[in-house]
Amino acid sequence: MKKLSFVFLGVFIFASSSIFAQADRVINKPNFDKKLLHYGFYLGLNQNDFKIDYKNSNYANANVSVKATSGFNVGLIADLRLHKNVNLRFEPGLISNSKTLAFTHVNTKRDSIREIGSTYLHLPLVLKFSTDRMHNVRPYVLAGISMDYNFSSNEKNSNDNAGGEFRMKSYNYMYEVGIGIDIYLNYFKFSPSIRGVFAMNNELKYDLDTNSQWTSPINFLGTRGIFLNFAFE
Repeated sequence: MKKLSFVFLGVFIFASSSIFAQADRVINKPNFDKKLLHYGFYLGLNQNDFKIDYKNSNYANANVSVKATSGFNVGLIADLRLHKNVNLRFEPGLISNSKTLAFTHVNTKRDSIREIGSTYLHLPLVLKFSTDRMHNVRPYVLAGISMDYNFSSNEKNSNDNAGGEFRMKSYNYMYEVGIGIDIYLNYFKFSPSIRGVFAMNNELKYDLDTNSQWTSPINFLGTRGIFLNFAFE
């Protein structure tokens, strides 16, 4: 997550510094924000891991560590103007990433590691709150909720961890918050943003054995991640 944050910070500083170099420049796309409805697309990177809470179980020393790798995001944007400083956005997209879970309390190495490759249909509905435009730059914050469908959940798989399959729920619900900056160019608006995404429901599909050494110690397992998106509108 730190790497993505540093990348965004560099983009944000570069974009912000352009504010001071634009006083005598032409205002690009001056009527762009007057549109009731406009469309775009985004590309980006993500890094997701899990927040894990434990419960009292037969495995008092249970611990699960998560190793996440960076993935990618791609999607579309539909933006509805509600007010000169408020927009409602629907941003359906695909998210792909992978994680490795290490159940350190499980004795055998083969049983202690689970590789999770995930592809999600991400359906966020977001409110965007923007400042007034400053020449060709406009900072904003955003907040919203989303539903994710996990194509790789294994929820309906009859095998569970006893058969080597880690299972998760197919439908999950998130909230997200972030910051970004609109940069008005000659032919389009470019908007880098960074946002945090947090699960509201327990995504874990429990094993059939109620005393499973993998799932019985876990009370809650939910996604927490960071998205770095580059929007073109």
